[in-house]
Amino acid sequence: MKIELKKFGDLLTSRQDGREALAAIEPLLRNMSENEVLDIDFEGVTTFTPSWADEFITNLIDRFGNRVHFVNDENLSVKTTLELLKKLRLGNPRH
Repeated sequence: MKIELKKFGDLLTSRQDGREALAAIEPLLRNMSENEVLDIDFEGVTTFTPSWADEFITNLIDRFGNRVHFVNDENLSVKTTLELLKKLRLGNPRH
């Protein structure tokens, strides 16, 4: 399954918006097969903050693990935020 983040806007900044975005795709997530990959597409996203990412990306990774893949993640804001999440996760894993 492919999730195009630009559907939530090009400025993904607030924690509340991240929670709302996750809630919006929840019906799709419930229908995923157990081996299906989840492609998160960052095309069109200009600003991507750790707050939004923590609410959305971290929860998806907690739920789907290595089945979460990132597409079009070359934007500096996206790269920096994903790296920060990775460092925080390694230093303080939730599970």
